[in-house]
Formats: sequence, C-alpha cells, structure tokens
Amino acid sequence: MKKIIILFLVLAGMGVSGQEKEDATPSQTLQAKVTNAQTGFPLESVHVINLNQVIGTITDQEGQFSITAAVNDTLYLSYLGFKPEKVPVTNDMFRFGVTEIALTELAYALEEVIVRPYQLTGYLEIDVKNLPVNNAYQYSISGLNKSYEAGSKSPSAVTKVLGAILNPADQLRNLFGKKPNQMRKLRQMKEDDNIRDLLASKFDRETLTQLLQLEKMDIEDILNNCNYSRSFIQTANDLQILDAISSCYEEYRVLNRK
Repeated sequence: MKKIIILFLVLAGMGVSGQEKEDATPSQTLQAKVTNAQTGFPLESVHVINLNQVIGTITDQEGQFSITAAVNDTLYLSYLGFKPEKVPVTNDMFRFGVTEIALTELAYALEEVIVRPYQLTGYLEIDVKNLPVNNAYQYSISGLNKSYEAGSKSPSAVTKVLGAILNPADQLRNLFGKKPNQMRKLRQMKEDDNIRDLLASKFDRETLTQLLQLEKMDIEDILNNCNYSRSFIQTANDLQILDAISSCYEEYRVLNRK
C-alpha cells in the first residue's frame, strides 16, 4: 500500500512539473513597427527596451524593430518629443506578425531663461579669485571617454555612511531591499549598449524609474545617502546616475555581507 501511495505522489509531482513547463512562455523574436500617431509616418531611432529581460534595440528607417520577448513582458518605447509608452506583449503580437505601435507627440512650451553673467573686472588675478571653486571629485564611466562630477563622493564614502553611528545606513538598507530583483539588473543594464546609449542622452530619470521600478524620490534618496552632491544629482545624465547607483549598491553589498 505504501509503495502505491509513493508511486502516486511521484506521478503527481511529474504531472505538476510537466504542467509548469507547458505554462512557461518561451522567449521569441518579436517584430513591430513604430509610427507617429498624428501622421502615421514611421519613426526612426526610437529606443525600445524589454523591461523584464533588460535588453534594448532601436527602430530602423522604416520604424521597424525586432526584440526578444515573451508573453506578459513589457516593452518601454522612448523617443524625443513623444510621450513614452509601455506596451504589454501578448500572444496576438506573435500570431499576426508585425505589430504597429503609435507614439503621440508632446507639445512643449519654452520657458523664459535669465542669464546672469559673472561680474568680471578684466583683471585675471582678481577674476580668478572671485569665481566659485568646485572641489568635487571627478569620476569616469567605463566605456565613456569623459568624467563627471560626483561631489563629496569618494571611494570610501559608502563605508563611512554605513560605518557611522549617526548616518542613516538603515535608509540604504530599506531602499536597496525594497526592489532586490531590480537591483540585480543593474549590471545587465550597463552591459546593453542600446540601453547605455539611451540613458546617456536622458536627463529626466523617466527611463530609469521604469527599469529599476523605483520612484524618482527613491533614486534621489539613494544618491543622497551615498554622499553624492546636489549638483551631480540634478545635472547628471541617466547613465551617470545608473553608474552611481550601481557603484553604491556594489559597495553596499560587500559591506552588508561583512
């Protein structure tokens, strides 16, 4: 009797395992076309990111693109001057061939900009002393031949944050622990050239919030707690912000294990 029960449980387990494999949706190559919702014309160089698999691509001259995706994945489309779109992947998108996705143009109103020049005397020695001095550290990103300003952030800054009694180390723990799966995707984001190129041209944090599934306030809190300067947080592009968060997270993981 015991043997019969054991055999039944084994067969039942195999049945469940087989059902799970059937339910798992395999990744396929998805083809689609991006157009202007107002004119119907194709849009070239639209950035397309699979938020689930953290891979990206761009549209060609005909507005077409292909990307690896599975049913229930989410595609994030971004193009300058157009409203970003999040598109869920469905079975019909694979079944009926090329899917058309329309983006809507944004209307921008230019604000008045007041330029306040430095009051220079014409004497170099005096003017140099009157100019503001920036003592911030300069950091580079692998793959880019330029550096960026990171305020008081130094290689040991995170160590000081986590090691000091009065510093909010728990805040970092809460922020990083809130989205562990998204934090693990940081390295994948940095390795995809299309995503890097997109982030290098962005300054609004919109794409980052979609990739990391964090609020803009959370991103700012992470950088504040990692001792990045206010000027860096406000002026850095999204790729620089991604690199800063990644660096902080890697140091945090090492120190947290200790």
